[in-house]
Amino acid sequence: MTDHTHFDFAKLNERERYKLLIGTVIPRPIALVTTVSKEGRPNAGPFSFFNVLTHDPAIVAIGVENYSDMRFKDTARNIRETGEFTVHICDNALVDQMEVCAIKFGPEVDEMAEAGLATVPGRTVRSPRILAAPAALECRRHTTLQVGPAREIILGEVLGVYVRSDAVNPSNLHIDQQLMDAVGRMGGHTYARTRDQFDVKTLTPQEWEIRKDGAKAAAE
Repeated sequence: MTDHTHFDFAKLNERERYKLLIGTVIPRPIALVTTVSKEGRPNAGPFSFFNVLTHDPAIVAIGVENYSDMRFKDTARNIRETGEFTVHICDNALVDQMEVCAIKFGPEVDEMAEAGLATVPGRTVRSPRILAAPAALECRRHTTLQVGPAREIILGEVLGVYVRSDAVNPSNLHIDQQLMDAVGRMGGHTYARTRDQFDVKTLTPQEWEIRKDGAKAAAE
C-alpha cells in the first residue's frame, strides 16, 4: 500500500498552501484573458486558475489574485468596469507570447502589442480577439466572488466561441484535440503539452458487470 503525507491547511501559511495546490491540481488550462478599460485601453494577461464549470448556462471561472495593497489587477478592474472579457486557449505555439503578456506592465502598456500579437475587435464584446489563439470565448461577467482581501473568482457567461476552422467540424461540433495543441500549467514555471492523449470510455452498469464476470472467469 502506498504511503501518503497529510498536510493540514489550517497549519500552513499562504505560500505553503499555494505550493501544494499548484503541485497537485495539474495540469491546469491557461486562460489568456483580454479586456479593455473604460477608457478603451486594451489589456491581456494569462491565468492558470481557470476552468469551465457548466454548459447550461455556459460559465467559465477565473481566479484572480490582486495586489496586496488592495489595488486591482488590470484584468479584474477592466472586467468590473465593462463587464466583458475574452478567454483565449493557449496552445504550444503561443507560449512565448503568453509569457510576455504575464509581465507586470503598467495599465498604459498594451501587452498584445509588446508580444506582437495580431488582434481583431470582438464580435459580442469590446475586448479584442487574439488571432493566433486556437479558440476564443467571448464572455460577459456573471458574478464576482470576493474570497479574500486580494482574491476574487470571476464567473463569466460564454456568449460565443471562435475555434480554428481546421480544428472543428461544424456539422457535428467535434474539435480535433491534436490540432488544438493546448498547453497546461504544472507547478512553478513548468508547463505540459497535451499531445500525448488516450481515450477512456465510461461503461454502462451492464458493461461493468460483463467486465467483472470476465475478470472473475479469467482468474478461476
